[in-house]
Amino acid sequence: MAHHLPDGATELRVLRRDDWDQWHGNLMRAFGGAEESAEVVALWRDELVDVDRALGVWDGDRCVGSAGAYAFRLTVPGGASVPVAGVTLVGVAATHRRRGVLTSMMRRQLDDVRSWGEPLAVLTASEPAIYGRFGYAQATFGISAEIDTGRVTLSVPDGTDAVRLRYERPADVLDVCEAVYARTVPARAGMLARQPGWERVGVLDPERDRDGASALQCVVAERDGEPTGYARFRVAVRWTDAGHDGQVVLQDLAALDPATEAALWRFLFGIDLTTSLKVRGRPVDEAWQFQVSDIRRCRLRLRDSLYVRLVEVGAALAARTYQAPVDVVFEVEDVFCPWNAGRWRLTGDTKGASCVRTTDAADLALSVRELGAVYLGGVSLAALAAAGRVRELRQGALAEASSAFGGLVAPWLPHGF
Repeated sequence: MAHHLPDGATELRVLRRDDWDQWHGNLMRAFGGAEESAEVVALWRDELVDVDRALGVWDGDRCVGSAGAYAFRLTVPGGASVPVAGVTLVGVAATHRRRGVLTSMMRRQLDDVRSWGEPLAVLTASEPAIYGRFGYAQATFGISAEIDTGRVTLSVPDGTDAVRLRYERPADVLDVCEAVYARTVPARAGMLARQPGWERVGVLDPERDRDGASALQCVVAERDGEPTGYARFRVAVRWTDAGHDGQVVLQDLAALDPATEAALWRFLFGIDLTTSLKVRGRPVDEAWQFQVSDIRRCRLRLRDSLYVRLVEVGAALAARTYQAPVDVVFEVEDVFCPWNAGRWRLTGDTKGASCVRTTDAADLALSVRELGAVYLGGVSLAALAAAGRVRELRQGALAEASSAFGGLVAPWLPHGF
């Protein structure tokens, strides 16, 4: 069904397959006009983008707005895998800014997500300032680093020497790596269970993305003959008058145990002809940060990663577990999705939870954004209260809820979408 936007000159409708070229062209232009390789475009067009979950805004026969929503499953605290909408491919033509195009797409999309029975929507933001008004909040963070491996050493745990590594062509061990990745997904909130086709994204290797480095390389880790981890990376060998000054660029790494993880990092630190290791978007509590001899020479940087939006407050809060017993009534503000507004009683512990409408007095007052921020356990309700974004209405409720929403490990988004 098509919907006319407020200015009367454009219409919003679900994408049709024969709309793809214009729709994708508008998106690429909105992100600066860089062209993708034919292989990459074909993968997104033919396998990953579900046109029935994509929206376009049209001004006559021209596409001026785009938005998509992948059907993902997201690990939440407690290990459950919850259906979510992975919001993506959002762009508005510069000629049609400030005319309600984006707001109309976000309004329609959240209505659709609710109709699909998905209690959460998530995204990665090219411009974080945009999405707060639609109820999204930063919920996970990633660490990037440029490690001086010429000076920094790594202290590894017992058992690391029992791990064996072997080089493989990335495409040849795709199934092996995916099996390892799948086993890591339930262990950390924020991780995505990859749907069919997504495994190929990790081995796409267009030359323009190498930035002067080698083609993608891969090592597989084994213990007792069983695969327990892998790392994909590139190497940029450089020379100066003083000798080699190359860099290892890590793309992704997954491991099933601490010894395997340490063995992979030790390998990356020691690749011949290199003096630095560049990593991006790793977990904020990853072990290597506590194994290095000099954290300052790792040049750490923190960046926001996954943004979370509760589409159905009751279903979302009931889908996860809580680190401590909790019985609290939230007064929730949600202007953009008014069906969430009002009072909700959350009761739960490490075994499960329920969240239902109530007329009882509220213990904490906040907006749906604050609930999105704390949902995966990476942001504290107490910190948000200190920032003036959560109000405590019953003494003790803030400490109770803050303890309950926390997690044993930091949430982490392993890759973008």
